[in-house]
Amino acid sequence: MNTHLEPALDKVLLEPLVQAALVEDLGRRGDVTSQATIPADKQAKLQIRARQAGVICGMDVARLSFAAVDEQIEFVAQVQDGERVTAGTVLAIVSGNARHLLTAERTALNFLTHLSGIATATQQIVDSVAEYPAQITCTRKTIPGLRTLQKYAVRCGGGRNHRLGLDDAILIKDNHIAIAGDIQTAIKQAQDFAGHLIPIEVEVDTLEQLQLALDAGVSLVLLDNMSPDTLSEAVVMCQGRAQTEASGGITPETVQAAAKSGVDFIAMGYLTHSTTALDIGLDFSA
Repeated sequence: MNTHLEPALDKVLLEPLVQAALVEDLGRRGDVTSQATIPADKQAKLQIRARQAGVICGMDVARLSFAAVDEQIEFVAQVQDGERVTAGTVLAIVSGNARHLLTAERTALNFLTHLSGIATATQQIVDSVAEYPAQITCTRKTIPGLRTLQKYAVRCGGGRNHRLGLDDAILIKDNHIAIAGDIQTAIKQAQDFAGHLIPIEVEVDTLEQLQLALDAGVSLVLLDNMSPDTLSEAVVMCQGRAQTEASGGITPETVQAAAKSGVDFIAMGYLTHSTTALDIGLDFSA
C-alpha cells in the first residue's frame, strides 16, 4: 500500500469525465449488442480482475462509470487506489442488470487500465531510484481532458506532480528567454510580475546559462537535456543556492543515471504519454 497516497479525487471532478466517455461510447442508439442478445431483466455478477501485477488506480472512476449507467448496480471494491496487486487479484465485484453492466464495462476498464498503467510505471521508476534523493515528477504532457486523472495516477504510484496548469507557477523556458531577449531579462520581468506568491523556475541548457540564472536569484532550475556528468556539475553549482530538476527525454532506462547526479527532482513526460496500460478484465461469474 502506498501510505503517502493523497485523498481520492472528488466525484464532482470525475463525473463529467465519465459522462463524456459514456456519451462517446453509446452514440445515438446505445448498446445495441447487449439489447439484442440479453433479456432486459437479466441479472449478473461479474468480477473486475487484474491480469498482471501492478499498482491500481481508478477505482472510484470505475465505480462511477457503472453508476452513471444504472444507479442500482452494486460495486464492491476489494482493493483501493495505490495498492499493489498480483496477477489474478479481484479488484471489485459488480452485480446488477446484465445489459447495464456490459454497457459500462469498457468505459470503466478504459479508465482503470490506463490509470493503473501510469501508477504501475511510476512505482517501478520510484523504486528504481529509491537509494537516491531525487523525487520523480510528471509534466504537463498529458491527454487533453484527462490531466487531473493522470496526475492523480502518478501520485498513486508514489510520484509527485509538477505544474497542474499554466497558472500554478512561472516556468521560464527557452522560447520565453529567446523572445524576452536574454535569461536575466526574462527572470527580472518574472520576479517583478510574481511578487512573493508565485514560484519561479527557469530552464537552462548549459552551465553558463545556469550561472546567469543563479546570479539572478532563482530558487529552482530545470536542467534540460544535460548529460549525467553535466548534471553532476550543475548540482555542485546549485548547492545552497537553488533546487535542481532534471528533464528532457528521461526514460526508465536513463532515470538512474540522472538520479545519481544528486538532483532534487526528475521530471518525466514518459509517465503520462508513454506508459503501457495494465491488463485488467471483467469476468463473468456463473
